Amino acid sequence: MFQSLQDKLDKALHTLKGKGQITEINVAETIKEVRRALVDADVSYKVAKDFTDTVKKKALGSDVLTSLNPSQLMVKIVHDELTELMGGKQADLNIEANPAIILIAGLQGSGKTTFSGKLANYLKTSKNKKVLLVAGDVYRPAAINQLQVLGEQIGVDVFADLENKNPVEIAQNALAQAKQNGNNVVIIDTAGRLAIDEQMMEEIRRVHQTVNPTETLFVVDSMTGQDAVNTAKAFNDVLDYNGVVLTKLDGDTRGGAALTIRTVVDKPIKFISTGEKMEALDVFYPERMADRILGMGDVVSLVERAQAQFDEEEAKRLQKKIAKNSFDFDDFLKQIQQIKRMGNMKDLIGMIPGAGKALKDVEINDDAFKGVEAIIKSMTPKERKNPNIIDNSRKKRIAAGSGTTLQEVNQLLKQFSEMGKMMKFMNSSQGKSMMESMAKNMPAGGFPGMPGGMPKM
Repeated sequence: MFQSLQDKLDKALHTLKGKGQITEINVAETIKEVRRALVDADVSYKVAKDFTDTVKKKALGSDVLTSLNPSQLMVKIVHDELTELMGGKQADLNIEANPAIILIAGLQGSGKTTFSGKLANYLKTSKNKKVLLVAGDVYRPAAINQLQVLGEQIGVDVFADLENKNPVEIAQNALAQAKQNGNNVVIIDTAGRLAIDEQMMEEIRRVHQTVNPTETLFVVDSMTGQDAVNTAKAFNDVLDYNGVVLTKLDGDTRGGAALTIRTVVDKPIKFISTGEKMEALDVFYPERMADRILGMGDVVSLVERAQAQFDEEEAKRLQKKIAKNSFDFDDFLKQIQQIKRMGNMKDLIGMIPGAGKALKDVEINDDAFKGVEAIIKSMTPKERKNPNIIDNSRKKRIAAGSGTTLQEVNQLLKQFSEMGKMMKFMNSSQGKSMMESMAKNMPAGGFPGMPGGMPKM
């Protein structure tokens, strides 16, 4: 996410490092490189210039020239201003009404339908809401089918009327059903449209006026840069929406939309979406995004994603099995599936401070677990429970059944055995004593070198 911008800002801010003397000229050079990095990321020149002028003014007024760590102080100033540029603080979704009505708008191909499914899943699992999805795209039958598939996948009702071509009537009928069935949130997916298409823009204005939504969210494909910002302004002139959603942040995103859109339309970014998985949706926190843009990671969001997949009863069960040294391949398979539900692997690794930079040139395949899962699923229930019985004959059968090699099967069995030994040691009195000793001897500020006390990679 924002890898190119991250690299260029890192290079710009390191201009101050290693200087024998810090001067106004050094600071000016750094500011110039920061502005260039922002413009290259498709941030409008005016926004980039205003941003760097503010940073320069604060830098020269914050004793950067006499600071013992001028580069660190500059990073803090840039971080604070990036946070402010993206809205300053997290903006809540208003779902207090009963039912709360959320209207989803955006361009063709921006990811509205996928986002509608993700939002329904988020509200169901995190907010305990009874959601009704409404298929309001009367021009693309595939969109209706897609929403029905997503609804079935996440266990949410979908209202669709294939015979009706009037989106206003569809929305009204959906609201009547929601009230009858006790749905307390209604999410209306609308047809993609171009801002220059006056007829389509008038249509969504009428839907908006009729249903009077609690929230109107504009979905933006973050890969389109400044074009997305210009379109966001055109839609806002018609709908006066409440917030923005950035999709496809796992793609080749330069960052221009995220950094500029708040300034142009004065509306908060409320969610960011990565990938196709229904769980890959995050509430937008400007400070956390500034952390990621500056290569500091986002441990809090990573923990929140993990907690969303966390089952307390399952954790207790696993703890008992580890204590008895009976953790088996069935347990291992469940853990893999939990990790996969957390989202795109490269995105997850990018949340770890230093890891994104260290692995920026490493190709991380989302199918990395596919071979492991195939091997485990090719085992018999008895073999999963007791891997020690897997002899050479069984290994050959498992390799053939999973489409892998004997070497890959051996490698997995060896890694699993090593992991079992580690779990056994950590659960022993010696292992617990070692962990307690490490905790006591940790420096007061955590590990040096990274924000949040994280070690450098």
